[in-house]
Amino acid sequence: MIVWHLRICRTIFFMENILKHYFPQLTTEQEDRFLRLKDLYIEWNSKINVISRQDIANLEIHHFLFSLSIAARFPFKPGTRIMDAGTGGGLPGIPLAIFFPEVRFTLVDSIAKKIRVVEEISKALDLKNVTPHWGRCEDVAGQFDFVTGRAVTALPDFLKLIRKKILVRSLNDFPNGVLYLKGGDLEQELETLRAKYTVYELSAIFHESFFESKKLVHIFEF
Repeated sequence: MIVWHLRICRTIFFMENILKHYFPQLTTEQEDRFLRLKDLYIEWNSKINVISRQDIANLEIHHFLFSLSIAARFPFKPGTRIMDAGTGGGLPGIPLAIFFPEVRFTLVDSIAKKIRVVEEISKALDLKNVTPHWGRCEDVAGQFDFVTGRAVTALPDFLKLIRKKILVRSLNDFPNGVLYLKGGDLEQELETLRAKYTVYELSAIFHESFFESKKLVHIFEF
């Protein structure tokens, strides 16, 4: 029993510190939601596989911090509308929704059981700024300031699916567009884009080895 409690305390200490280290502005409520989010993913992943079983032990770095790299570079204003296309179990959408409580998120996936996970986790965390949507991202009504994605498909194909979903007029101090998280060499994919883009190396934001090859791509004016 004592060993079990020590393990729990070490987990909480590590998570609080790594999130607070990079995002010292997190409120107590946000910290609590991230702690609960980990437990919820572990619980739901045992029922519906939305995260690699080998990866579930690395939620804080591989999923929460990776998702929040968008927040590190893009401080969205209240009222910003974001669609997370191919959200899977809610990544990067749910961590971003916790971080930006005044930003509206529509989390979209074509697989019903994955959207069920999004629905249940959003409900458990009382995330009123999250709207789950089962279906194809190109069929979602309305337009958005940004569309996020995490290794959904090749960038040119992703852009074809969502290019009509982006609002032209920008609410923020940076242009509307796509915010895409991916690892590896993107040079060939980027060369074929008929758009402007900026690539952010996440190793410049986070010091963990996981981020050495990870990138955040901002695509705009397409």
